[in-house]
Amino acid sequence: MSIETQPRGELVIQICAMPADTNANGDIFGGWLVAHMDMGAAIAARQRARSRVVTVGIEALSFLKPVYVGDTVCCYADVIKVGHTSVQLAVEVWTVTLQELSRRKVAEGKFTFVAIDENRKPHAVDR
Repeated sequence: MSIETQPRGELVIQICAMPADTNANGDIFGGWLVAHMDMGAAIAARQRARSRVVTVGIEALSFLKPVYVGDTVCCYADVIKVGHTSVQLAVEVWTVTLQELSRRKVAEGKFTFVAIDENRKPHAVDR
């Protein structure tokens, strides 16, 4: 992993990690984080496709650092590839703490979506 000081992409979700979101060790549960990454990526994919989208794949998901209760969790999404019916996005999660007021990258992954019509059938992203 390269040392990065700025998030890649557009801020799509920002939320505070709460005690109810923890695992048995008291850190934020990875599944909670993935759900927010997926939601943020879906928002960006939907805007790019100008239609409904469905998640078809999550590739190269990495948890880099723990997320703690009270952290502000910021999800950033960047379109990296557009296929005929699909959109692939890089998603990064950065956190901000009240104590440090500096960002740190805690997770990253690639999410792929397919654009669908009102009958839930794939259709072209660019139409």
